[in-house]
Amino acid sequence: MRIASGLAALLIAATPMVAWGQQGTASSRVADADGPLTLQAVLRSSARSAPDIIAALARTRQAEARALTAQGAFDTVFALEGRSRVAGYYDGTELAGKAEQPLMGNGGYVYSQYRASRGDFPIYEDKAYTNRLGEVKIGALYSLLRDRVIDARRSEFQLAANDIDIARFETKATGIGVQARAVDAYQKWVAAGLKLSAYEALLSLAQERTYGIERQVRLGAKASILLTENEANLVKREALVIEARQSFDAAAVKLSLYYRDAAGTPIVVDESRLPDDATALDGIRIDPAFNLEGRPDFAILLEEIDKATIKLALARNDLKPRLDLSGEVAKDVGREGLGGPSRTPLEMIVGVTFKVPLQNRKAKGKLAESQAKIEELTVKQQFLAEKIRVEVMAIGIEVETANQLVDTSAREQVLAQRLAVAERRRFELGSSDFFLVNQREENATNAEVKLIEAQARIAAAKAELAAVTADEDALGLAFLAPSE
Repeated sequence: MRIASGLAALLIAATPMVAWGQQGTASSRVADADGPLTLQAVLRSSARSAPDIIAALARTRQAEARALTAQGAFDTVFALEGRSRVAGYYDGTELAGKAEQPLMGNGGYVYSQYRASRGDFPIYEDKAYTNRLGEVKIGALYSLLRDRVIDARRSEFQLAANDIDIARFETKATGIGVQARAVDAYQKWVAAGLKLSAYEALLSLAQERTYGIERQVRLGAKASILLTENEANLVKREALVIEARQSFDAAAVKLSLYYRDAAGTPIVVDESRLPDDATALDGIRIDPAFNLEGRPDFAILLEEIDKATIKLALARNDLKPRLDLSGEVAKDVGREGLGGPSRTPLEMIVGVTFKVPLQNRKAKGKLAESQAKIEELTVKQQFLAEKIRVEVMAIGIEVETANQLVDTSAREQVLAQRLAVAERRRFELGSSDFFLVNQREENATNAEVKLIEAQARIAAAKAELAAVTADEDALGLAFLAPSE
C-alpha cells in the first residue's frame, strides 16, 4: 500500500491541473453549483465569449465601416468660394456657394449654386457680374453611355457590400469551427470523466476485497502470498485511476477555453459537475435537411463570383465611349447690376460631351482578367460542391458504423458485467480463485470503457456532421446575430 500511495502522489503532482493552478492563471475552478454541466451550457458560453468569434464579429464591423467609407463617394458636397480684387483698376468682389450631389443610379450628378458679385470686372471676366441680389442656378449632368449603368463609385460600394457578406460568412465559418471544437472538448471531458469513474469503481472493488483477504490470512484460511498479490493488483488499478485522472484534468483544462464566465474568464470544471452517464455525449440533434448554400465556404465562393462579375461589368463599362448630357437653368434676381440688363432674363443651357479612347488597353486587360477569374471561381465552386457532398456521405457512413459499434459494445458490456458479478460471488463462496475474479472484473471495466469510447465516437461523428452541414441550431449559433 505504501508503494501505491507513493506512486499516486508522484503522478498526481505531475498532472497538468496542478501545474495550471501553480502558474497562477486567470482560470477558476467551479464546484457543483449548477448541477451537471451540459453541452448546451458550453455552447452558449463559447458562442458568447470565445475570442475567435469576438474577433470575427469585429472583422465584420470593419467590413461594414469600409462600406460606409465607400458610400461616402455619394455624399453631398458643399463648397464656398470668394475672391476680391484688393488692388488695381478693378474692384470686383465675387462670392459663390455650390452644393453638388452625385447620383446613385447614374454616373452623373445634380448641383445648385448661388452667386453674388459687387464692383467692376474686366471684360474678360464679364460672366462674374450678377444682379444686386445675386444669381441662382441649378444644373445636372447625366451619363448616356459610359458610367450610365455602373461606374467606379458604384462598383466600389457594391464590392464593399459583398465584403460585408463575406465577412459575415467568415464569422459563421469561425463560429462553426469554434463550436465544433467546443463540442469535441466537452465530449472528451465527459468521456474522460466516465472512464475515470469506471476505473475508480474497479479500484474500489479491490479495496473492499482487501479487508476480507487480510481477515482470511489472519485466520490461516489463505496463504500470506495472497496479500502481496492483492497489493500488486491494487497498485495496477491505482495506476489506471491516476492515468485516467490525468486525462480528465487535461480535458477539463482544454474545455476551459470554451466554457467561460460572464467576464470571459476560462472556467476549469471539476469532477463534481460531471454528468451521470454517457447520454450527455448525445447532445447534438442533427437537422436532416441540408442546404449546400448554407455552407459558409460555399457562400463565400458565390460572393467572390459576384465580385468578379461586378469587376467584369466595370471593365465593359470602361470600353464604352463617354457621352454626357448636361443642362442648367440660371436666373439673376434683384435690381439690375453693373453687368447690365443681359443678366436678368432666365437662362437655359444644354450641352453634350463625347469622348472615346482609341486603344483602351487597360479596360481590355481588366475585362480578360475578370473573365478568367470567373472561370477559376466557377470551377472551384463545382469542386467544392462535390467535396461537400462526399464529406456528408462519408460522415453518414461513420455515424451508421458507430451506431453498430455501440450496439455490439453495449451487449459485450452487459455480458462482461454478468460474468464479473457471478465470478465475484463464486470467489466469496470459495469456488473461484483470485486471478480469475480479477480478470473478470477487469474485462467488465474494459468493456465499459470500450462502450464509452464507442458512444463518444458516434457523438463526435454527429458533431462533425453538424459542422460539415453548417447546422447552426445544433451548434448553438442560431441566436447569434451578425450585429452582435
